Amino acid sequence: MDKDSVVAPSSPTMLEGKFKAVIVCWFLGLGSLVSWNSMLTIADYYYNLFPEYHPARVLTLVYQPFALGTMLILAWREATIDTRKRNIFGYTLFCISTFALILIDLCTSGKGGLGNFLAICVFVGAFGVADAHVQGGLVGDLSHMCPEFIQSFFAGMAASGVLTSGLRLVTKAAFDKTNHGLRKGVILFLAISTFFEFLCIFLYAYVFGKLPIVKHFRKKASSEGSKTVSADLAAAGIETSDNQTVNDVKFIRLSTKKLLKQNIDYALDLYLIYVLTLSIFPGFLYENTGNHQLGSWYAVVLIAMYNVGDLIGRYIPLIDFIRLESRKGLVIAVLSRFLMIPCFYFTAKYGDQGYMIFLVTFLGITNGYLTVCVLTVAPRGYKAPEQNALGNVLVVFLLGGIFSGVALDWLWLIGHESF
Repeated sequence: MDKDSVVAPSSPTMLEGKFKAVIVCWFLGLGSLVSWNSMLTIADYYYNLFPEYHPARVLTLVYQPFALGTMLILAWREATIDTRKRNIFGYTLFCISTFALILIDLCTSGKGGLGNFLAICVFVGAFGVADAHVQGGLVGDLSHMCPEFIQSFFAGMAASGVLTSGLRLVTKAAFDKTNHGLRKGVILFLAISTFFEFLCIFLYAYVFGKLPIVKHFRKKASSEGSKTVSADLAAAGIETSDNQTVNDVKFIRLSTKKLLKQNIDYALDLYLIYVLTLSIFPGFLYENTGNHQLGSWYAVVLIAMYNVGDLIGRYIPLIDFIRLESRKGLVIAVLSRFLMIPCFYFTAKYGDQGYMIFLVTFLGITNGYLTVCVLTVAPRGYKAPEQNALGNVLVVFLLGGIFSGVALDWLWLIGHESF
């Protein structure tokens, strides 16, 4: 066995590459949502093309069943799935699907119609499949590494929203008064998103796995019986032992069912966080907030402020004394967020745009903060294969919450004549 074979590694604090790994995790998180956030952020363009089809709501409802269904299958088979192939496939599918949206717009000259809308829906469904591969794969993989990696990955996801909102504001301002300006801005926007997806393929395939601290954690995971890291270790030039047997005590892991039973509160926390968030964002913000002084900029500004709040919230847990780790405290905080539903209802009906901007920002802050708190605390105390399994299970509940929230979002349309 050579020096790179799997052995009990030294302390991770003695290894190089932690800062670089945090940066790469941030970009990988950005890439896991930048395509989908692009769709949400350019929804004003699709409302111009398809005004009768409720694009923000319908596209979200198309996306989520593919994401949740694929994630359920992957979580069931997570122990035998090659994490490297899973993640590279996910980012590649994101890249191809985002580029395909540009081609659809170019080939149809930016025209509306049911056929074009259905074509867009096909690639939005592909986004869902890609999301399940990437988000579940990386959350499971990072769960047996530093908590800072998980935090950075989810911060990158929130940053994708800030980036897309910022780009949307810039392109809207730059092209708003020109001929077909909205369409030109959207095409430039999607091209930038495609570039970021390609960048993530490169970073994951050729950079992340070769960092010393990542090698350390993957070797440790392999020494504890994990098979999902074998391909990544091989790509980094590290041999793994093939003489592991199921009966070895050190390789025995808790079943997925038992892991879920022990962490059902964390799973329900994530489910409820995203039920509330997606019942308001983005459909309600586009269709149920009325007309205000900002005019056509209003919905774009609301989406941007949610994304800024979400990003801020995901960095707050880095401050030790305000990081929430109590299981009971997390449950109380998650349930308390549901008080925002009547707040949004009465603000949309009677309030000014300033109050709505404040509420949307607070929604984003609490969403990001509680998400990171749950996902950094839950994996503690488990072996690497168990942490990987638990990470996948938690993402299933997260996506389940998103899907439920998207479905419940349609309830805001009850009583509206346009429905």
